[in-house]
Amino acid sequence: MSRMRYLIAIAAVVAAVLAVYSATRVNGLSTRTPPSATERILARTARRWAIPRNARQMKNPVEFSAVVWAASRAHFADHCASCHANDGSGQTEMGQHLYPRAPDLRLRDTQDLTDGELYWIIENGVRLTGMPAWGNGGDNDTDTWHLVHFVRKLKDLTPEQLKEMQALNPKTPLELKEEQEDQQFLAGGGQ
Repeated sequence: MSRMRYLIAIAAVVAAVLAVYSATRVNGLSTRTPPSATERILARTARRWAIPRNARQMKNPVEFSAVVWAASRAHFADHCASCHANDGSGQTEMGQHLYPRAPDLRLRDTQDLTDGELYWIIENGVRLTGMPAWGNGGDNDTDTWHLVHFVRKLKDLTPEQLKEMQALNPKTPLELKEEQEDQQFLAGGGQ
């Protein structure tokens, strides 16, 4: 590691410690308040440094198609929408109670990432956030590359596609029971 990089790393650690100390003095370690601007900058910088250069430079090897688009919507709805919402906004109960909040994947902070960065984040997760590692850590997971296409195409989602995705979202046992009771009632069995 070059001397300059070493000094920058030490400065970042000192700034992070000071930011955490300041935040805990004011709010404790509560996740109820959004991250400060300093925390967001430090987190993005740390994430950038955590992604290996060769990963940042990877190109999506999966050709985009209608089949890939449909598969990625279904996968996202079933695995990712609990935190990120079907439309990628992050506006879910779980996503809004994470610290930091689940990002709006439609915004520049995400859209400006390279395909390789998106792939790496999905595969490996992001430490100290709610983003877990979903892949096997390799660079050849077709489902993950499909999700990279999905993130890139969020602005193209139609209301019909969002409705289809909603039907694929996981349901709690209580929601399943309520649906079953509703169906029984509509079929004349719950009078």
